[in-house]
Amino acid sequence: MIISKNWLAEYVDLSMPMDELTDRLTITGLNLEDVVTVGKDTAIDLEVTSNRPDCLGHIGVAREVAVIFDKELKLRNPGANASGSPINQLTSVEIKATDLCPRYTARVIKGVKIGPSPAWLADRLRTLGIAVINNVVDVTNYVMMEIGQPLHAFDFAKLRGGKIIVRRATKGEEFIAIDHKTYTLTGEEVVIADAERPVALGGVMGGYDTEVSDDTVDLLIEAADFDPMAVRGAARRHVLFSSSSYRFERGVDPQGIDWASRRCCELILETAGGTLCEGVIDVGEPAGPREEIKLRFDQIPRLLGIDVSQEEARRILTALGCEETHNCDHCVKVIPPTWRADLTREADLLEEVARVHGYDKIPEDVGVRMTSSHRTRDDIVLERVRNLMTAAGFDEALTLSAIDENSAAVFQPWTTAAPLATSTAVLQRANCLRQSVAPSLLTCRRINETRSNPVIELFEIAKVYLPQPGALPEEKRVLALTTGGGYREAKGVIETLLAHIAPELVWSVEATGHDLLDPARSCAILSGGQQLGVLGELSQSGQEAFDLRGGSTIAEIDLGPIIQAARLVPTAGELSTYQPVTRDLNVVFDESV
Repeated sequence: MIISKNWLAEYVDLSMPMDELTDRLTITGLNLEDVVTVGKDTAIDLEVTSNRPDCLGHIGVAREVAVIFDKELKLRNPGANASGSPINQLTSVEIKATDLCPRYTARVIKGVKIGPSPAWLADRLRTLGIAVINNVVDVTNYVMMEIGQPLHAFDFAKLRGGKIIVRRATKGEEFIAIDHKTYTLTGEEVVIADAERPVALGGVMGGYDTEVSDDTVDLLIEAADFDPMAVRGAARRHVLFSSSSYRFERGVDPQGIDWASRRCCELILETAGGTLCEGVIDVGEPAGPREEIKLRFDQIPRLLGIDVSQEEARRILTALGCEETHNCDHCVKVIPPTWRADLTREADLLEEVARVHGYDKIPEDVGVRMTSSHRTRDDIVLERVRNLMTAAGFDEALTLSAIDENSAAVFQPWTTAAPLATSTAVLQRANCLRQSVAPSLLTCRRINETRSNPVIELFEIAKVYLPQPGALPEEKRVLALTTGGGYREAKGVIETLLAHIAPELVWSVEATGHDLLDPARSCAILSGGQQLGVLGELSQSGQEAFDLRGGSTIAEIDLGPIIQAARLVPTAGELSTYQPVTRDLNVVFDESV
């Protein structure tokens, strides 16, 4: 993010030396990349992390400077006199995909004159390395670099039907962008369309058919909020990256949309003339209120290792834009500002206090309070299980909890209910929370076979997620294993495990009917009338389902009853009645041996 020093100075006093300014910004998280003199201005290149989209504009950086140096932030409320026809008589906006575009605003300006931008505007854009095009397009870029909210100006006369429809793209439809290239859409993008065709790829780039040209007279100004995932996917899918997509991918301030729209109209009237139509079309749901966050003052020295006074902590949070709702001797409750979406919990507030107070003020030799941790029953038993499985020759695997629908349906030892689905796939088509770990281990086994490693013994300790009607899913911790050995070998491993960890647990076996397993060489393991697990060799159809070359045996055991029945207190055996005898043996071998 390149910042103009002259521009930044309009919002906050920059009387401090440049080195001090850049050093403090670097310490607080905006790392300095470079400082370059451009004419009578200075370009400051800052690295902005993905969690701080509020600093992708001059006002956001000015807020940081004001907080760090305890300066006054000078912001103005933009406005323009509207004297034209009511906008509702000229156009309309409809959102058909609220999940992709939660909010869309439009304003109309009539009678503009397209021409070159004034020198002050052009110089500032050149300082930032942005190409100067014309007064209208330059204003949209200027406001984006000012507040961080992307905007777009349509040639209103070229919008067929005089309306805006925000919808999901139709698979196979074509869109001509302002780079004069044609893109075939997949149906996953959000498009801005008129009555007949797409005129912009939402959050990414405008269209060639409605771009502002020298003949443009009337404008429709768009300021909207688009889903970050949809914008990111569209930009990568079509290799169409822009300053707008960069910002929408990281999220924009929902309360800054109208400010940016009003500021854009104000500057267009100043640089291109025209008449602003009365009113604004604002469609969609406004962002809900931010949740209150509590900061406990005793957590500051505990987690940061330094003492920061309550007054200083409150001053920092207030300067950052947090609204204080409660204050007492031991805590403060605040509502974070809308432009700081990264502030969601107490740890975030603690980080802000440390960051603004100064990481450099933390002594190098500060002592960190150490507390002894207590190993729970679960920790002890799971460690024993891992040790026993490793001693038996197994390697521990770690696989994802999300699998595809086909794998989820192959083996369901714990329930016959449909698996829980995730809203987004962790991997391609992997959108189901698994109800068994065995399919994941068999997939690992197939991968090892294809890489010339057929002799692989794997185990995994993980949770499976079993749906419950009208309630949260049951999270069952299980031990799953797969071996190239037969049924008896796997059964011996399970017997050894139970004998060493829960010798008093009473269990039995009975026939099972899983299609994945050979009915003659498989069983269900029961304890107390409940299923403790399942064990068996794969049937021929089971091997084919996972494309395995050799035979394989699987087992899956519920660790819950084992943890409860585990014997954790070591018991002493009977002492021998005989004295130990030590012998030192020397054996002589012939040299030929």
